Amino acid sequence: MNMRDYTQEIKSVIENWPKKYCTYAELKRALEKEGKIDTAHFKRALDELVSSCEIICEKGNHYFSLDKANAERGSVHITKDGDGIVSTEDGRTFIVSKTDLKDAMEQDTVLFRVPKKESNTGIVLKVLTRFRLTAVATYVKQGKSLKPVPDDKLLQKSTYTILTDKSIVPVEGLKVLCEIEQYGRRLVLRAVRVLGHKDDPGMDILSILLENGIDPEFPEDVKKQTEEVPSYVSEAETAGRKDLRDEVTVTIDGDDSKDFDDAVSIVRNDDSYTLKVSIADVSHYVKEGSPLDREAYRRGCSTYVTDRVVPMLPHELSNGICSLNPDEDRLTLTCEMKVDPEGVITDYELYESVIHSHARMTYKNVNLIYEGDEAVREQYSSLIGMLEDLRDCARLIRRKRHLKGALDFDSPEAKILVDENGKPVDVIKAERKEAEMVIEDCMIAANVCVAQMMNSRDIPSVYRVHGEPQAKKLQSFINISQLLGKKLVIGKGKLYPNQIQKYLEETKNLPTFPVISKSLLRCMQKARYDNNCTGHFGLGEEEYLHFTSPIRRYPDLMVHRMLRKYVFENCIDPGEFLPDEGKCAEAAEQSSIRERVSQNAEYAVEDMKKAEYMEGHINETYDGIISSVTSFGFFVELDNTIEGLVHIHSLTDDYYTYMQDEMALVGDWQGRSYCIGQKVRIIVVSASKENGTIDFELAAKKEKKGGRA
Repeated sequence: MNMRDYTQEIKSVIENWPKKYCTYAELKRALEKEGKIDTAHFKRALDELVSSCEIICEKGNHYFSLDKANAERGSVHITKDGDGIVSTEDGRTFIVSKTDLKDAMEQDTVLFRVPKKESNTGIVLKVLTRFRLTAVATYVKQGKSLKPVPDDKLLQKSTYTILTDKSIVPVEGLKVLCEIEQYGRRLVLRAVRVLGHKDDPGMDILSILLENGIDPEFPEDVKKQTEEVPSYVSEAETAGRKDLRDEVTVTIDGDDSKDFDDAVSIVRNDDSYTLKVSIADVSHYVKEGSPLDREAYRRGCSTYVTDRVVPMLPHELSNGICSLNPDEDRLTLTCEMKVDPEGVITDYELYESVIHSHARMTYKNVNLIYEGDEAVREQYSSLIGMLEDLRDCARLIRRKRHLKGALDFDSPEAKILVDENGKPVDVIKAERKEAEMVIEDCMIAANVCVAQMMNSRDIPSVYRVHGEPQAKKLQSFINISQLLGKKLVIGKGKLYPNQIQKYLEETKNLPTFPVISKSLLRCMQKARYDNNCTGHFGLGEEEYLHFTSPIRRYPDLMVHRMLRKYVFENCIDPGEFLPDEGKCAEAAEQSSIRERVSQNAEYAVEDMKKAEYMEGHINETYDGIISSVTSFGFFVELDNTIEGLVHIHSLTDDYYTYMQDEMALVGDWQGRSYCIGQKVRIIVVSASKENGTIDFELAAKKEKKGGRA
């Protein structure tokens, strides 16, 4: 019996053992029943399984399966005190003391164990995935010398050593990229690249990106392969594809977009429609296992921050041959859907195609067309009928989605306007009008169709899944909702999306709706990727995946590959199925992690730029609404989404006590209170770009009125 056989046998015995754990002697006897064993090989296999945390060993040589040991995966957050909070994918949280963290760091993915069921404490067994492989450091004066200090405050609190090459000439304010060579109680970092001076334009955003392992630079082997990718579509490449080049097809994206991975066309048939959503065939150019593919897998997605994008694929592909640019032939995968007068997709077909986009339309211009702007309608007169048919069809699809319970939190996003040096000049709400909703409706419809096909045929795939809210978090929101003027009432049975949807509609016109919407959104689970189709609560769909953005999301690229292999090429080899299932599971996990990383970077940049903007508005007053209340103060959100803290120490007219059940700070003597959803006028007293924080105080009558916010 070889090592591999022992490994599988050991796992099988422990997983199927009738008791909770299996002793060393019991395990050995169980294997000896199958024949004589090599003790040395047996021990080596057992040690490897324990070392890799595929099984758990406790004192007394008691061996547990992961399930019986209450072991699972989670993401780590380090508190100010150095302890850890581990969050699972379904939203549960566990406290891990600093002594039980091993060498886990912020946002690492870990395997942890809960020693006692129903406990909220855990022990980290192993770090599975490192969130942080690099760090940015800045040279600062320490006495008479200059030394690199990590930008991250958590790393500053650690015991660390930064090794530097003699080629790096220390200059105060110089930023360097460091690789982490050793984790644990003493971190060892090595400076590997000079980034520039901290005051250089764009260095602030670049530092945050690199802190999160998002590098705008591509490796040399990726650059080399990119040079070999053709810049045009040859006729030979169109062979066997459905030719849609003569059909009126357009892309509709934001004004600043440069990568167009989806295009639409439509034909009206009395009261029904034939809608075609054509998606860039990125898998034709990015082959599995190639340098381009490995780097796309590592990145997971494109990252969009303020005035730039760090693409998943090099610009030569994302803005070039893979982008559905106007007046150029492009290879695509098309989802053709028949939509009836009720918005039901009665039939659909998926096929390889070639298109020729007739126009690069923007949300702005399409909205102007829908609003009746004569000049823009004249400019695009040949497309008016098609765009109006598209709007009418999308409205039918949207209404059908609405009936199924799709949620729309209508939470505005911030748009930060910057000058040529990256300095913020304004913060406004991003508009979401008819054109944006039309494209969203078309893309969701295509994603649902592809998910239905993949799931019905048991094709390996990567699904987009979203679970229903946890009972504890939902109950917390129910308590908040009562304080905000409209209590959410749900039955005792299964929670359905349309119950949440109905509540959102009933509260839409309340002055506290922005807080209601944001608070409800916070109680929802985070959507993630999985190779199992478990449904999407927020969309009210039993089957859902991402198919429509393969330029900027790796899961979409995986879906395209599986479609080609099992649908277009009709692979029937059973030996291919399990390996592909494994690839999809790995891609789902990696993409979920990288999506969180990308979002963290985007949020950090947004916080930084909002704070930088408010640095120029100190002592100005604004009206806002209390969005949350804590024991140390309350947060106020302004109309443009900027949020700041009114610290409890600034409330000097009384001694205030935090009333958790009422989500309020209440004065002990005068009885004045500040509660969630309350409108207040504030004055900006401080803002820190470095920390990404903004502080408010309640405004006095004589303070000067500020500008737009």
